[in-house]
Parts: sequence; structure tokens; C-alpha cells
Amino acid sequence: MHLVIVESPAKAKTIEKYLGKDYKVLASFGHVRDLPEKNIGIDTDKNYEPQYQILPKAKKTISALKEALARAEDVYLATDLDREGEAISWHLTYALGLNKKKGEPVKRITFHEITKTAIENAVKNPRQIDVNLVDAQQARRVLDRLVGYKLSPLLWKKVKKGLSAGRVQSVAVRLVVEREKEIQDFKPKEYWLIGVVLKKTGQKIEFPAYLVEAEGKPVGKMDIKNAEVAERIEKNLTGASYKVLDVKHEDSIRRPSAPFTTSTLQMEASRKLGFSPKQTMVLAQHLYEAGHITYMRTDSTNLSNEAVGAIRAMVQNQFGVPYLSKSIRNYATKTKHAQEAHEAIRPTHLANLQVTEDRRGQKLYDLIWKRTVATQMSDAIFDILTVKIEGVGESRYVFQARGESLKFDGFMKLYTESKDEEVEEGDQKIPQLQAGEALNFLKMIKDQKFTEPPKRYTEATLVKKLESLGIGRPSTYAPTLDTIQKREYVFLEEKKFKPSEIGTIVTNLLVKHFSTIVDYKFTARMEDEFDEIAEGKLKWTEVIDEFYKPFAETLAKKSKEIDKNEVMPVEELGEACPECGKPLLIRLGRFGKFIACSGYPTCRYSRPIETKADDKNTEVLEGPGVVEDLSKAEHDPCEKCGGKMVLKEGRFGKFLACENYPKCKNTKPIVGKTGIKCPKCEKGEVIERKTKRRKSFWGCSRYPDCDYATWDRPEADSKTKD
Repeated sequence: MHLVIVESPAKAKTIEKYLGKDYKVLASFGHVRDLPEKNIGIDTDKNYEPQYQILPKAKKTISALKEALARAEDVYLATDLDREGEAISWHLTYALGLNKKKGEPVKRITFHEITKTAIENAVKNPRQIDVNLVDAQQARRVLDRLVGYKLSPLLWKKVKKGLSAGRVQSVAVRLVVEREKEIQDFKPKEYWLIGVVLKKTGQKIEFPAYLVEAEGKPVGKMDIKNAEVAERIEKNLTGASYKVLDVKHEDSIRRPSAPFTTSTLQMEASRKLGFSPKQTMVLAQHLYEAGHITYMRTDSTNLSNEAVGAIRAMVQNQFGVPYLSKSIRNYATKTKHAQEAHEAIRPTHLANLQVTEDRRGQKLYDLIWKRTVATQMSDAIFDILTVKIEGVGESRYVFQARGESLKFDGFMKLYTESKDEEVEEGDQKIPQLQAGEALNFLKMIKDQKFTEPPKRYTEATLVKKLESLGIGRPSTYAPTLDTIQKREYVFLEEKKFKPSEIGTIVTNLLVKHFSTIVDYKFTARMEDEFDEIAEGKLKWTEVIDEFYKPFAETLAKKSKEIDKNEVMPVEELGEACPECGKPLLIRLGRFGKFIACSGYPTCRYSRPIETKADDKNTEVLEGPGVVEDLSKAEHDPCEKCGGKMVLKEGRFGKFLACENYPKCKNTKPIVGKTGIKCPKCEKGEVIERKTKRRKSFWGCSRYPDCDYATWDRPEADSKTKD
């Protein structure tokens, strides 16, 4: 019997089916050894030697694997083909005692897809464990442990308990914090958009044209800065005549996007399907383990020759020769140090259209399938029409109208990539025009505009930004975004990231006192050095030593220098505590600022910093109905003990709670009304609620009698576009 060890039981089941009865495939259930949970586990005095131990959850697994190993002729380690997978195989050799066996070395096999051909080829061509890849993973693990375990206690001491710092997560939070500061500091600039609505004689089509030249000088988008200039132009055009100066047609070519990498899959699944990076990776993992897609952690855009041939045959058969690209499309990978030997994410069998009963998994598979097939389809061709129009009144002005029409849909027949920001396409209908032709004036366009602040990051744009800076690798984006939300450094509001107050405080402290840790170039350089370790060009212990020695010196120095009152200033409210008479203070707690008595812990009086006036129009769920006026509901008696219900603010926002807490734990959440009747029971009202992750959803006010719920705003069209 031949023993094959993989990471997950789902993968084991699929592979055993392909290898047959002579092979036993078992799962390690991920890592079996790691650094200890309760101490740093790294000996900084002995060349950063990691002190690995068997994970408690893995002890039964190791026993089962050893039992199977005793009956096996040989063993193949078939964990994932990235650095993490290589490290798991390396840890297995020590946990199972394979490193002590004489004779034939450990057989390490990898494959990009779980198909019969790929698995059989891998078994025929085993290799040894790549120690360079293991060292690269060790370097990342050790560095992140040193940063986290050494810096987090300082945050506990100088800010508050329970905080953590991380090499990549802190940089991600910094991006969100700095974007928020840009938004707050943004000063809008006024400009005016000037145009005319025109019509051709005998035609019904009306079309706008916008000013591009005034009195012989070009006019840019923001050149008209105030109402006075706009009004002068309008006055000069009173009674003006309009004629066509020039008509120009040009073809515009649009090419299909490259096949998916890990990051682009996460971005597109976020845009099109509303999936978080974590959801996307979980679903993709299931699809991979079931043999439906290739390995989902990759930064390569390569497709195998066999895959390209199958795709092109499908395009020709299903869409016809005009839709097949004239030559094979190859896509350049933009990511530095990308693993070109790997493949992009693609379906393993193009003929499989329905692969899972899981609705979300099928949606993700459909997205991958369409993107993959579209890569070998023809370009889309647009006809771009540009018309220059002269307007002559007291002065001469030139306007421009632009239209765009699709001549040939090409790959867009199947798939188009979504954009992070919606861009207005020039698809305005314009009638057939000729140079010298007179046009009829209908009305003036004179719109006051203001420049807008930068947009907050979405999950897709934050991943895109991290990738563009070279921070993190395919396997790190999803856990990083998940971690910074769990730590409550950031939260999603209307699908956009906002920093919490504590996230801002921690970021400001790190930027001021530990600038290297959150420096974009430093973090990206560390990723480059990990890559060089993986290529055998650097020793991992030397990389760690170069970072750790100055870091440890800075840490010791800053532990003495940093003043907690500077980091976490306490403000006096100027009011006396209503219970004991001592001064009230504004403090920062786990859930933001609040008012508390300076006599704490003797006096435990506290209240939210918001005033009642701020919340008079907030609706509060009360049983099956909704309280219309919070100012009245706030002091209603508690149904459980008769005490007063008071306004509190917690982890998930404001809520009503009994004043006798903790003896009475009665609470009522605050929700928002929409004025829309529940479409399911037609009795309740659709109200806004929050999940534990601060994500909004809408449900019936009669819950649990009616379980209607939706992620989409009631007014919104929830259909997904391809």
C-alpha cells in the first residue's frame, strides 16, 4: 500500500478516487506543528531557532498517520504547491519521524489541478522537499511572530489591553486611516460645466455638446471656476448660431482581461458577487479540492498549452470562428517574482458547467469559467464618434459631442470585467451629421460642480492597493482583511472601509514611533527578500537578524519614551458626576469615546458621548413593533425588572439596555425604518439591522414570526451583471 498525505479530507477523497485501491490517501488537516500559542517560541539568542511543537488539535491526526505509515510501502507528501504547503510537508517529516528514516528520501509531489492525469504524472515524478521554500515560509512566520509578540505588549501598556500589531495588517490599517484623513482634509474646488443641447433639423434626437474652446483658447474640465465666468459665456451665446465643424469616426479596440490570479479573483468576486476575500477563498478552496478548478493561490496569468487548446476549440464550436481570437493570447504577469511555472485559476474541465449544489460556489465557478473562456475570444470593437460644433454669438466657442456604439461584441458576448469606479461611457446617441451642417439650439447646460474627495477603499480596491505596493502575497490578502476587521481597527460601512478610533490611534503611534513597521517600501522589500530566500539567494536567519536587532533597540527605547497620556489623552467634560459629584471625563474604550466618572472604579457611572437630541429620530425595535421616538422609549420601564431603559453604545453601535445591568441583561437593538412593507408577510415593515460584523442587512420587523431578510437595500436592483 502506498500512503499519500494531503491537507484536507475533501481533497483526499477526490485523489484516492483517481489513484485506485493500491493507494491510501489521508489528510493532515493543515499544519501539524507550529510555534507555541502562549509564548514567543523563538530563541533570539540562538540564531532565531523556532521552538515548534505538535498542535494539540493535530495529535490524533499524527497518531492515525503513524499507524497508516507503519503499513505503507512508501509515503508521498502531497500538500499544496505553495510555500505554506511545502512547510506543512516539512513539518510532517519531523512529526512522523520521516527525517530519521534511512534510504530513499521523502517523496514530495505537487500538482496544479486535481485531475487523473495531473495526479498520475505527479506520482511518477516525485521530488525532495524544497528547503528554500520552507525557509521562506519560516522567515515570514518568525518575523511576524517577533513583531506581534514584541510590539503588542507595548500597545497594551500605552494604549489598552487586547490590541495587536502585525507587519502586513498594520500597513493595511494605515492605508485606511490615511485615506480617511485625505477625505477629512479634502477641500472641494468649484468648477462649472458649460454645454448646449442641440438638434438636427427634421430629427427627433437631442444631444448635448460640451465646451472645449472659448475665444480661441482651449477649455479644460475645471477651467471655468466660478458663476461669473459661466454667466458671461451664457450671455455671449445668447442668440448664437451653431454648425458642425468636423465629424470623426474611430475604431476603439477593447481586449479581454487576463485569466484570474488570486488577487484579481478576490477583486472581481467582490465587485460582481459581493463576496469578501475570505468567502471567495473558502469557496475557491472547495472547488479546487473537488477537482473543478486549478490551484487558487497563484500570481501567474499563464495557461497551459493543453488548456488553451481546449478553450479555443470551445470558443469556435460554441460562438463561431468570428469570436475566436486570430492568434493565441498570452498574458504577461505584472506581479514581481510571480511563479511563472504555476497556472492562472481556470476550470479543469470546460465541459462541466454545473459543478456544485452550493449556490455561491456555483456563482464563483461561473465567474472563473467565463473569464477563462473570454481570454481566447476576439476583441470587442467600438465606433467612437467625435463631433466638433461651432457656436457663434458675441464670441466664438467650440463644443464637442461624443458618442460610442458597439460594432462587434467579441469577448463581451460572454464576459466583461467590472470596474472599481463606475465610468460614464460615451454611448450618447448622435444623429448622422456632416461638416457645415446647421444645428438647432434647444437649451443651455450650466452646471455647478465640485471636485470630490478620494473614495474610501472597498475590499476589492484595498486588495488592489496592497498588491500594487508589493505588500503581501496571494495567500495573505484574505486573512489580512479579515484580521483587521476582527481586531476592530476598521469596519465596513456601505461596503467601504472606515477606520475605528482605536485603529487611528494605533496607526498614529506606529507611524510616529515605529515607522519602519508600517512603511510601505519596507514591507514590500521584506516580501522581495522572502522571494530571494525561496530562490536560495539569501539565508533566512540573516534577513531576520538584519530586522530584529534595530527593532529590539527601538522597542526598548520607545517603551520608556512613549507617554500614555500623549497617546490616549483624557479630556475633562466640565460636568460633575450625577452619582458621586466627581468630575466627568471623556475616555476612549473598546467601542470608542464615552463619558465616565473620574472616581472609577469606586463610581461606575458612564454614558455614551452622544446626546439624546442626536437620537430623537432613531427607531428602536421593541417586540414585534417599532418604537417611533427614542427620547420617549429611553426611559420606558424594563419589561424584565422594572428599571429604566437607558441608551448605551457597544461594539455594534447604539442600543437600549436596562440600568440594572449586570443583574438584568435586558437589551433592545436600534434599527432603521424604510417605510416599505415586508414583501413576504405583507404585515411587517422592512427595517435595517446590523450583523455582528457591522454589516447592514434588511429584514422584517416581525422577526421571528417572519424570517424575510436580504442583503440588498429594498430600493436597489440586486441583479448581477456579467
